[in-house]
Amino acid sequence: MQTASARSTSAHPTHARHIVLALTVAAYFITYMDRVVFSQAATDIRKDLGLSLVQMGAILAAFRYSYAIFQVPGGWLGDRIGPRRALSLIVGWWSILISMTALGWNAASLWVVRFIFGAGESGAFPIATRSLSRWILPSERGFAQGITHAGSRLGGTVAPIVAFLILHYGWRMPFWAFGIVGLLWAVVWYSYYRDTPEQHHGVNAAELEKIHSATGGPGKPVGHAVPWKRILASPVLWQISVMYVCYQVLLAWYTDWFPTFLTEGRGFGAHDRGTFTGLSWIAAAVGNLSGGWLTDQVLRVTGDVKRARRLVGVCGFLIAAVGVYASTLAKDPRTCVYLNFIAFAASEVTVSVSWAIPLDIAGDFAGSAASVMNCCGNLGGAAFSQIVPYLVKASGWNMPLLVSSVVAVAGALIYSRVDASRKVVFAE
Repeated sequence: MQTASARSTSAHPTHARHIVLALTVAAYFITYMDRVVFSQAATDIRKDLGLSLVQMGAILAAFRYSYAIFQVPGGWLGDRIGPRRALSLIVGWWSILISMTALGWNAASLWVVRFIFGAGESGAFPIATRSLSRWILPSERGFAQGITHAGSRLGGTVAPIVAFLILHYGWRMPFWAFGIVGLLWAVVWYSYYRDTPEQHHGVNAAELEKIHSATGGPGKPVGHAVPWKRILASPVLWQISVMYVCYQVLLAWYTDWFPTFLTEGRGFGAHDRGTFTGLSWIAAAVGNLSGGWLTDQVLRVTGDVKRARRLVGVCGFLIAAVGVYASTLAKDPRTCVYLNFIAFAASEVTVSVSWAIPLDIAGDFAGSAASVMNCCGNLGGAAFSQIVPYLVKASGWNMPLLVSSVVAVAGALIYSRVDASRKVVFAE
């Protein structure tokens, strides 16, 4: 293998790290593509299999509970065997499971498949975060998290494609098609990515020096034991974990229930449902990019990572709270939808900031730290997704929105206390 010392000392750094980032964006895109296909098909699945709203709520929550429970093992796997092997393994796993969804014949079978699917996808974001820890410069981390999460939200823009496939070929067809996409990505990732820049043949000495000078040199070797005691002792980790519960409540609404809300709560047909769902994910992508860009700009101007993360996170949650609440007051269905677009985009402003913080505080062990945050957040999102049908039955479709607005205010209050400059101290 070619080492850094043997490489050309070209004055111009190569851009292998940007290709790594692009592949990571594609992985994020696939995760949400595979999630949105189910929520978009939910109405048709219910009609075909005779499922109640409560049964569908349990099926949707099955993914989220499994996804949350296996976050920590998933993050540990990435830190232990390296992102190259770990991401290839889990993307292949969940791609097979998304195709198997097409074989579902009743509520129980769909629950089991969605639960196992969630276990497979659980490591995606923590491992992907870990995959960037040695490649992306600290001053680029906010943007990197913004563009990767924007990529995931753009996965939701496949909703009109899903609607077309369902209309012409039935609800099972999209699951077969999307499973193949994930398997192809896994092959490309394993072929190109390397766990460290030093191992990659496409990185020249100039790019390697640029990375090392910004990150403090080569990181710990893959396979190093994860210092869980020190990670779990971090007060910042638990602050962002509780904050992420607030965010995941909002995300659960838009991922799991927004398409059904459009049809049953605001009376839109299948075509409009697909169009508005796709547009909502474009709004979310804009929010992600904006949040990542803004936090990096504040960091460059102030040099204060605490202020850079805190300011953007608080503003995002507050705007989301106002937008969600205002949507419940709108009499016109389309105005309600547009206000939800604003709220969704604002909530997504917080995401790139939130995922930059594990990199800020935990470095080489960012995957494990992020897995704790994502575990807590998704447990909250799963619980909310499951209680939505009961809220709707009790008080109508506006009640989940009102609850989401209150939760967003809580998220802003928690974010106002987060100090991303308090790093986890690891023993040498």
